[in-house]
Amino acid sequence: MPELPEVETTRLKIEPYLKGRRLAHLEHGASLRYQDTHLAAGRTVARLSRRGKYLLLELEDPGEDPLHLVVHLGMTGGFRFQATPHTRVTLHLEDAEPLYFQDSRRFGKMVVVKPGQYAGMPTLAGMGPEPLSDDFTEAGFVRALAGGNKMVKPWLLSQAPVAGVGNIYADESLWAARIHPAQTRLKKAEVKRLYTAIRETMQAAVLAGGSTLSDGSYQQPDGLDGLFQARHNVYDRAGKPCNRCGTPIQKTVLAQRGTHFCPHCQILDTGRA
Repeated sequence: MPELPEVETTRLKIEPYLKGRRLAHLEHGASLRYQDTHLAAGRTVARLSRRGKYLLLELEDPGEDPLHLVVHLGMTGGFRFQATPHTRVTLHLEDAEPLYFQDSRRFGKMVVVKPGQYAGMPTLAGMGPEPLSDDFTEAGFVRALAGGNKMVKPWLLSQAPVAGVGNIYADESLWAARIHPAQTRLKKAEVKRLYTAIRETMQAAVLAGGSTLSDGSYQQPDGLDGLFQARHNVYDRAGKPCNRCGTPIQKTVLAQRGTHFCPHCQILDTGRA
């Protein structure tokens, strides 16, 4: 958390507020987590884009090269229109009320860089295609996954085959595709099902405003909860009946991440190892 749907929801909510406005300065007290933010002062936010789980504030200044303010929300980060007890960064605007970045667990990061200079952010630099874009093709996904000897869920979480899929949406997509999270050497037909499942799951989650879990760590910038958690089929449902077959959902740990699956619908074929 937050994953692509939560970050995209955040982008959609704050872009109308920030676009075309000039940043006066960024106020914070943690230079190791928020680096070179002084370079953003006096620049206009031309556009907000997103790459996987990263927000990119595209900054312009007449006569100067463009810059990107790259924001990673970490585990509990998010923007708010009002200050909270967990506010870590205040974006002061020249002609509007500030925007606040809150982060209770302090894993979020910000850095100002030239566009594309992401050498210090290897995950961003090596990220796969966006799952809701035309760049994410079935043929390319088949080439990335079919027959490989890596367990499918950790490979998805690496961000290499497709951008923005984290723990929640990997579990949900694999359930929809009837694939065990630890399966290796996927068949072409399985990869095709997973491709469709990822696109459909991500689209539905964005439309629902993301997922707000029981800890309440993610909310939209205006304080609203996401609604997609009501549609989870496996994530955070250990012991509850599968919505497809009624078998109790199981939880295990895979690559140090809690992983939810249906043991009846998602059978691990150990003969492929």
